Amino acid sequence: MPVSSGARVVGATVGGGRREIAAHHSYHYSIMLRVILVLLAVALYIYFIIDVARTPKGQARSLPKWLWMLLVIVLPLVGGVLWLILGRAWPEGGGWWRRSGPVAPDDDPRFLRKLDDDVWSKKMKRRRGEPT
Repeated sequence: MPVSSGARVVGATVGGGRREIAAHHSYHYSIMLRVILVLLAVALYIYFIIDVARTPKGQARSLPKWLWMLLVIVLPLVGGVLWLILGRAWPEGGGWWRRSGPVAPDDDPRFLRKLDDDVWSKKMKRRRGEPT
């Protein structure tokens, strides 16, 4: 049975078949890249909203907290970046990766004060003749 001139044979590369396959793959890669970028943008948008919502009212800088929330919602990525740069109060002493408390017991002022109090109370008990 003869094949008409307009029909394609499956598996055969007629003319620019390889170019068509390459174009087809690059089209799918561009769609996947767009989907990944959109998902990343949505994730950042949600992060910005949650970050503004969880920030205590008095810790928002430059503008009131409600106005920051409005900016982040109305201007999704731009408002969020502005929030991080201008509005968010960053932790003191090096950023979010450092622990907020003392690293070792001898760095903790309360622990050192308790040691001093214990030494002082033992010294006073010895002076009064009380058992320690």
